[in-house]
Formats: sequence, structure tokens, C-alpha cells
Amino acid sequence: MVLSRQLLFRSGIWELARPRHPLTAGHILIRLSDPSTEFNEASAADWLHCHHLARAALQDVLGAGRCAVMFAHRWHPLGSAVGEPVAESSTPTFHLFARWEGETTTPGRQLSLPSHRRVAEPEHALEAVDMELRQSIRFFESGPLSDAHETPGAHPAPRPTGPHSREPGSGVVRDPEEGPRLVSLDAAQPHCVIEPPGSAREIAELQPADMVAIAATLGALPLPGGMSGFSCVAVEAASDDGSLRIHAVGRSGAETESPLPALFTFPEVNLALL
Repeated sequence: MVLSRQLLFRSGIWELARPRHPLTAGHILIRLSDPSTEFNEASAADWLHCHHLARAALQDVLGAGRCAVMFAHRWHPLGSAVGEPVAESSTPTFHLFARWEGETTTPGRQLSLPSHRRVAEPEHALEAVDMELRQSIRFFESGPLSDAHETPGAHPAPRPTGPHSREPGSGVVRDPEEGPRLVSLDAAQPHCVIEPPGSAREIAELQPADMVAIAATLGALPLPGGMSGFSCVAVEAASDDGSLRIHAVGRSGAETESPLPALFTFPEVNLALL
């Protein structure tokens, strides 16, 4: 049976839902409710709110401690979509892939296959999980997060002031004038990495202004040689001295093969997805 999108939670601007073909029990969408909504600090704050709720619920229900985020920017996956989720619609959509002990398959293993060969999680197997996820999301939405899930709430605290400020509880030292850091790994592809202001280790450490700055940096990336957009993977740090990194790989409708399997060979991406 082809799964219809299963709504898990709707906020003011974004919503949490199951994709039509969930690749794992930890595969959840953050999807824009109204495609015409501008991505500004209000929208970014609501996105972070949905992300925090999803992560807390996934940890509560599945024991998922890690999560990668995949999304397309000015790109619509074509054909077999090797290495990336199939497009749900033209609406901005982010795919969360949670990881936990005891998972029977991995996002990377599924994504490495052509889309028609991937095996979606059966509907009957997700009914109980989704019921628990909804209950968990409602719990975290309605009150303070428990000690086991120290996830920021819907509206992150205002950015501290001063020449170098530390986010409460995050360990991230911030320079208010600092913007995202851009590293080019392959100019021919192109393949770039964006690191957020302050070198935050996790998405939970980001402020709405950071999200807007990252989006602006991504939107300003050049598109040489017929490139039309980017496939992106956000990977959280695996060590204390690392930082959140958003890999952006250039895509073209004229490409003969997907560049994403090569991206999966990067150790941090391999760890996050495979």
C-alpha cells in the first residue's frame, strides 16, 4: 500500500509529517505549510521549534540520539534519485533521518538504491510508533522538557550581547559580527560546506538569525556550468571539537549520474547516514 502523508504535528508555519515512503521508522519531514511563506527569523524560529520537538520525540520513542537532515535547494530530484529522498512536492521540505541502536536498516543504505528499489516501512509497523510520536510531541509542546531531553523550546533565547558571548548551556562562544563560514571542497562539482556562526555543534544550538544567515549563504552560492541547484546534507558534530556542517553539492538536470554516492564517502556523512 502506498502510504499517504501522515501528519504528526502542525505549528504556526511548519509541520511534522511522515513522508509518503518512509525509509526508516526515524524518517520524518519538516514541511512548510504555506509555500508562499518567506524564510525570515519568525519562520526560522518555528522551524527550530518543530525540529526540537521532533528530536525530543524521536529520542523518547526510538532512543534516537543522532540525526541528519537532508534537503534540496533550487533542485528537484529526478529519475531514480540515487543518494537523496524523492521529492514529496515543490513545497520546501526537510528530511530528518534519526539514528538509534537496533535499527534494521540505515538511511544511507536505502538512499544508495534507486528510488524504485527502496523498501518503505510498512504502514502497520509505523502505526504504533506514530501514535507514540504524537503523544510525545504533545507532551514536549505542552510543558517543559524533561531532564532526559534538554532540547530548546519554541523561541530560543535572545542572542547575548557583548564582543564574545556564550549561549546558555551550549558552550558556543559567539562573535555578534560573525557570519557563516564557507569552505569549497570541489569547485568543479561544485561541493561546498557551510559552517554556522560560532561553530555550533548541533542544530539545537542555532538561533533563528543563524538559520537566516545560513540560508542567505546557500542562496548566494554560484551555479557554474549549467548547475541549477544543490542537494544538501546537514551533519552534526561527532566530537567536542567539531561543528555543524551543511554539505551543499551542485546539481544539474544534464548530469549523467548522481554525485551523492561520492558524498557518502566523506567520513562525517558516512557516519551520519550509513
